Amino acid sequence: MTITIALSKGRIFEETMPLLNAAGITALEDPESSRKLILTTNRADVRLIIVRASDVPTYVQYGAADLGVAGKDVLEEHGGTGLYQPLDMNIARCRMMVAVRDDFDYESAVRQGARLRVATKYVQTARAHFAAKGVHVDLIKLYGSMELAPLVGLSDAIVDLVSSGNTLKANHLKAVEHIADISSRLIVNQAALKLKHDVIQPMLDAFKLAIRK
Repeated sequence: MTITIALSKGRIFEETMPLLNAAGITALEDPESSRKLILTTNRADVRLIIVRASDVPTYVQYGAADLGVAGKDVLEEHGGTGLYQPLDMNIARCRMMVAVRDDFDYESAVRQGARLRVATKYVQTARAHFAAKGVHVDLIKLYGSMELAPLVGLSDAIVDLVSSGNTLKANHLKAVEHIADISSRLIVNQAALKLKHDVIQPMLDAFKLAIRK
Protein backbone atom coordinates (compact mmCIF):
# COMPACT_ATOMS: atom_id res chain seq x y z
CA MET A 1 0.00 0.00 0.00
CA THR A 2 1.69 3.18 -1.23
CA ILE A 3 0.97 6.63 0.16
CA THR A 4 1.37 9.49 -2.33
CA ILE A 5 1.89 13.04 -1.06
CA ALA A 6 1.47 15.98 -3.46
CA LEU A 7 3.69 19.01 -2.91
CA SER A 8 4.69 22.07 -4.90
CA LYS A 9 8.25 23.29 -5.34
CA GLY A 10 9.69 26.21 -3.44
CA ARG A 11 8.64 27.54 -0.05
CA ILE A 12 5.92 24.96 0.65
CA PHE A 13 8.26 22.04 -0.13
CA GLU A 14 11.07 23.48 1.99
CA GLU A 15 8.84 24.24 4.97
CA THR A 16 7.02 20.88 4.76
CA MET A 17 10.26 18.86 4.92
CA PRO A 18 10.83 19.26 8.70
CA LEU A 19 7.26 18.13 9.34
CA LEU A 20 7.70 15.10 7.09
CA ASN A 21 10.97 14.33 8.87
CA ALA A 22 9.11 14.40 12.18
CA ALA A 23 6.82 11.72 10.75
CA GLY A 24 9.85 9.65 9.77
CA ILE A 25 9.69 10.55 6.08
CA THR A 26 12.75 11.91 4.27
CA ALA A 27 12.87 12.84 0.58
CA LEU A 28 15.82 11.15 -1.14
CA GLU A 29 15.99 13.79 -3.86
CA ASP A 30 15.71 17.57 -4.08
CA PRO A 31 13.04 18.74 -6.54
CA GLU A 32 15.04 21.89 -7.25
CA SER A 33 17.98 19.89 -8.62
CA SER A 34 16.14 16.81 -9.88
CA ARG A 35 13.97 16.81 -12.98
CA LYS A 36 11.89 13.95 -11.62
CA LEU A 37 8.26 14.61 -10.81
CA ILE A 38 7.92 11.51 -8.59
CA LEU A 39 10.42 11.45 -5.73
CA THR A 40 11.25 8.45 -3.59
CA THR A 41 11.62 8.66 0.18
CA ASN A 42 13.36 6.61 2.84
CA ARG A 43 10.10 4.68 3.21
CA ALA A 44 9.24 2.24 0.44
CA ASP A 45 5.53 2.87 1.02
CA VAL A 46 5.68 6.69 0.69
CA ARG A 47 6.40 8.75 -2.41
CA LEU A 48 6.20 12.45 -3.17
CA ILE A 49 4.85 13.93 -6.40
CA ILE A 50 5.79 17.45 -7.46
CA VAL A 51 2.94 19.41 -9.03
CA ARG A 52 2.02 23.03 -9.58
CA ALA A 53 0.68 24.64 -6.38
CA SER A 54 -2.75 25.30 -7.89
CA ASP A 55 -3.03 21.64 -8.95
CA VAL A 56 -2.40 20.05 -5.53
CA PRO A 57 -6.10 20.01 -4.47
CA THR A 58 -7.11 18.46 -7.81
CA TYR A 59 -4.62 15.59 -7.48
CA VAL A 60 -5.86 14.90 -3.94
CA GLN A 61 -9.55 15.32 -4.79
CA TYR A 62 -9.39 12.72 -7.56
CA GLY A 63 -7.24 10.27 -5.61
CA ALA A 64 -4.04 10.61 -7.66
CA ALA A 65 -2.50 11.67 -4.34
CA ASP A 66 -3.62 10.60 -0.88
CA LEU A 67 -2.37 13.71 0.90
CA GLY A 68 -1.12 17.13 -0.13
CA VAL A 69 -0.07 20.49 1.25
CA ALA A 70 -1.76 23.54 -0.25
CA GLY A 71 -2.14 27.18 0.68
CA LYS A 72 -5.46 28.40 2.00
CA ASP A 73 -5.50 30.77 -0.99
CA VAL A 74 -5.39 27.83 -3.42
CA LEU A 75 -8.04 25.90 -1.47
CA GLU A 76 -10.42 28.88 -1.44
CA GLU A 77 -10.17 29.12 -5.23
CA HIS A 78 -10.52 25.37 -5.71
CA GLY A 79 -13.53 25.08 -3.44
CA GLY A 80 -12.21 22.13 -1.42
CA THR A 81 -14.83 19.66 -2.66
CA GLY A 82 -14.17 16.12 -1.44
CA LEU A 83 -11.17 17.16 0.63
CA TYR A 84 -10.58 16.66 4.34
CA GLN A 85 -8.51 19.50 5.83
CA PRO A 86 -7.41 18.21 9.24
CA LEU A 87 -4.43 20.47 9.90
CA ASP A 88 -3.21 24.01 9.49
CA MET A 89 0.49 23.29 8.92
CA ASN A 90 1.31 26.84 10.04
CA ILE A 91 3.83 27.26 7.20
CA ALA A 92 4.22 29.56 4.16
CA ARG A 93 2.41 32.30 6.06
CA CYS A 94 1.41 35.51 4.28
CA ARG A 95 -1.60 37.81 3.81
CA MET A 96 -4.18 38.25 1.06
CA MET A 97 -4.39 41.99 0.43
CA VAL A 98 -5.89 44.61 -1.83
CA ALA A 99 -3.18 46.93 -3.18
CA VAL A 100 -3.17 50.05 -5.37
CA ARG A 101 -0.71 52.62 -6.74
CA ASP A 102 0.75 54.98 -4.14
CA ASP A 103 -1.13 57.90 -5.72
CA PHE A 104 -4.54 56.19 -5.99
CA ASP A 105 -7.16 57.26 -3.42
CA TYR A 106 -8.81 53.88 -2.82
CA GLU A 107 -11.02 54.93 0.09
CA SER A 108 -12.43 57.85 -1.86
CA ALA A 109 -13.12 55.68 -4.92
CA VAL A 110 -14.97 53.12 -2.78
CA ARG A 111 -16.90 55.82 -0.91
CA GLN A 112 -18.05 57.40 -4.17
CA GLY A 113 -19.26 54.04 -5.49
CA ALA A 114 -16.79 53.89 -8.36
CA ARG A 115 -16.64 50.67 -10.36
CA LEU A 116 -13.11 49.37 -9.91
CA ARG A 117 -11.05 47.17 -12.20
CA VAL A 118 -9.22 44.58 -10.13
CA ALA A 119 -6.49 42.27 -11.44
CA THR A 120 -5.93 38.98 -9.63
CA LYS A 121 -5.49 35.27 -10.02
CA TYR A 122 -7.69 34.79 -6.93
CA VAL A 123 -10.97 35.53 -8.68
CA GLN A 124 -13.29 33.69 -6.26
CA THR A 125 -11.67 35.29 -3.20
CA ALA A 126 -11.75 38.76 -4.74
CA ARG A 127 -15.35 38.41 -5.90
CA ALA A 128 -16.52 37.35 -2.42
CA HIS A 129 -14.54 40.12 -0.69
CA PHE A 130 -15.86 42.99 -2.81
CA ALA A 131 -19.41 41.60 -2.87
CA ALA A 132 -19.43 41.57 0.94
CA LYS A 133 -18.37 45.23 0.93
CA GLY A 134 -20.91 46.18 -1.73
CA VAL A 135 -18.14 47.40 -4.05
CA HIS A 136 -18.70 47.00 -7.80
CA VAL A 137 -15.70 45.51 -9.58
CA ASP A 138 -14.66 44.15 -12.94
CA LEU A 139 -12.26 41.27 -12.30
CA ILE A 140 -9.33 40.71 -14.65
CA LYS A 141 -7.66 37.31 -14.30
CA LEU A 142 -3.86 37.32 -14.49
CA TYR A 143 -1.37 34.57 -13.76
CA GLY A 144 1.75 36.50 -12.84
CA SER A 145 3.30 39.90 -12.06
CA MET A 146 0.13 41.39 -10.56
CA GLU A 147 2.09 44.49 -9.54
CA LEU A 148 2.41 45.54 -13.18
CA ALA A 149 -1.34 45.86 -13.78
CA PRO A 150 -1.97 49.15 -11.89
CA LEU A 151 1.29 50.65 -13.16
CA VAL A 152 0.29 50.40 -16.83
CA GLY A 153 -3.40 51.18 -16.36
CA LEU A 154 -4.76 47.66 -16.76
CA SER A 155 -6.41 47.85 -13.34
CA ASP A 156 -7.13 50.20 -10.45
CA ALA A 157 -6.23 47.60 -7.85
CA ILE A 158 -4.87 44.10 -7.38
CA VAL A 159 -5.71 41.28 -5.00
CA ASP A 160 -2.60 39.26 -4.24
CA LEU A 161 -0.53 37.56 -1.57
CA VAL A 162 1.80 39.81 0.40
CA SER A 163 4.64 38.54 2.53
CA SER A 164 7.13 41.27 3.45
CA GLY A 165 5.55 44.00 1.33
CA ASN A 166 8.91 44.79 -0.29
CA THR A 167 7.69 43.95 -3.80
CA LEU A 168 4.78 46.39 -3.41
CA LYS A 169 7.11 49.16 -2.23
CA ALA A 170 9.59 48.53 -5.03
CA ASN A 171 6.78 49.01 -7.54
CA HIS A 172 5.25 52.10 -5.87
CA LEU A 173 2.20 50.24 -4.64
CA LYS A 174 0.56 50.18 -1.21
CA ALA A 175 -1.65 47.67 0.58
CA VAL A 176 -5.02 49.22 1.43
CA GLU A 177 -7.13 46.31 2.67
CA HIS A 178 -6.51 43.04 4.47
CA ILE A 179 -8.66 40.18 3.18
CA ALA A 180 -7.30 37.12 5.02
CA ASP A 181 -4.30 35.57 6.72
CA ILE A 182 -2.96 32.71 4.63
CA SER A 183 -1.05 29.58 5.61
CA SER A 184 -0.71 26.10 4.15
CA ARG A 185 -3.07 23.24 5.07
CA LEU A 186 -2.70 19.50 5.01
CA ILE A 187 -5.39 18.03 2.78
CA VAL A 188 -6.41 14.38 2.61
CA ASN A 189 -8.48 12.43 0.12
CA GLN A 190 -11.54 11.27 2.06
CA ALA A 191 -11.61 7.79 0.52
CA ALA A 192 -7.88 7.30 1.19
CA LEU A 193 -8.35 8.27 4.82
CA LYS A 194 -10.79 5.36 5.21
CA LEU A 195 -8.99 2.80 3.07
CA LYS A 196 -5.46 3.62 4.28
CA HIS A 197 -6.34 4.81 7.77
CA ASP A 198 -3.76 2.63 9.54
CA VAL A 199 -0.94 4.29 7.61
CA ILE A 200 -2.26 7.84 7.26
CA GLN A 201 -3.47 8.41 10.84
CA PRO A 202 0.01 7.95 12.41
CA MET A 203 1.31 10.53 9.91
CA LEU A 204 -1.38 12.99 10.94
CA ASP A 205 -0.56 12.42 14.62
CA ALA A 206 3.16 13.02 13.96
CA PHE A 207 2.40 16.20 12.02
CA LYS A 208 0.23 17.48 14.89
CA LEU A 209 3.02 16.95 17.39
CA ALA A 210 5.60 18.61 15.14
CA ILE A 211 3.38 21.66 14.56
CA ARG A 212 2.85 22.13 18.32
CA LYS A 213 6.60 22.22 19.03
